[in-house]
Amino acid sequence: MPDATASILLLGATGQVGHALRRTLAPLGTVHAPGRAAVDLTDLKSVREAVRELGPALVVNAAAYTDVDGAEKEPGRAAQINAEAPRVLAEAARAVEAWLVHYSTDYVFGGGKRAPYTEADAPSPISVYGRTKRDGEKAIRAVGGRHVILRTSWMYSRRRSNFVRTMLGLARENDRLTVVDDQIGVPTWAGWCAEATASICERLLAEDDAALSGLYHLTGTGQTSWYGLARAVFAQFGRTDVTVDPVPSDEYDTAAPRPVYTVLDSSRAQAAFDLPPTTWTAQLDRFRKHVRTADGERVARG
Repeated sequence: MPDATASILLLGATGQVGHALRRTLAPLGTVHAPGRAAVDLTDLKSVREAVRELGPALVVNAAAYTDVDGAEKEPGRAAQINAEAPRVLAEAARAVEAWLVHYSTDYVFGGGKRAPYTEADAPSPISVYGRTKRDGEKAIRAVGGRHVILRTSWMYSRRRSNFVRTMLGLARENDRLTVVDDQIGVPTWAGWCAEATASICERLLAEDDAALSGLYHLTGTGQTSWYGLARAVFAQFGRTDVTVDPVPSDEYDTAAPRPVYTVLDSSRAQAAFDLPPTTWTAQLDRFRKHVRTADGERVARG
């Protein structure tokens, strides 16, 4: 068992996964979750000092620049947060002999494949966001400390801006929506991702086995399109009155191109950390129950 008195530094605790991690990491030790005023990923000195002063056993970086279109307009800021800060975190974690757990994205892939991507597939990002996330991965691996990089995809939760919340919001004012049907991936509930991450972290703290270092994909099983996800969301929340029409991606003008296929194969993480495979539909069902339990369907019905 891990040391319950271990110090854990959690960055990005107000985000989708980070907020859930505050709960799931708590049994593993003392979670320190400084806000942006204390640790700003664009201020690399504050990043170094936070790790050095705390001397944690584990650093979990759930912070990122995630605005895919915004990154096209702010490539420098995206690179600072997604590439430079992870490098400094890796260096600082290595200096205090801490594990670093860092999140990356399916958008490091260009979408040219038509079978699930594995960790052995070479990244080929087609957007600034994807390139900066790939560069962050490369920087962490180059530092060479104990680290786990978790690529995940299509994140949603009750917090922040995400596709599921957007669909439910639009459905309050519209009974017919158009949604892209030619981009394929794996939706991931932030609550499930945080639970799986905590299981991984428990293993890292308990065994401290450097052989576990590396890159892993962390999503549910199965796949769908944004159109398929929208229909599943409305079915889960009882919004059978909403009609969803499929449209191709070129119907929408976006600043950043989107890969058409980014399904991740998570079997390596499942085997390495004894994680049971969970379908994306089962995660969505749990999310719906979580929402209704937490706030009486406020997210679904406003």
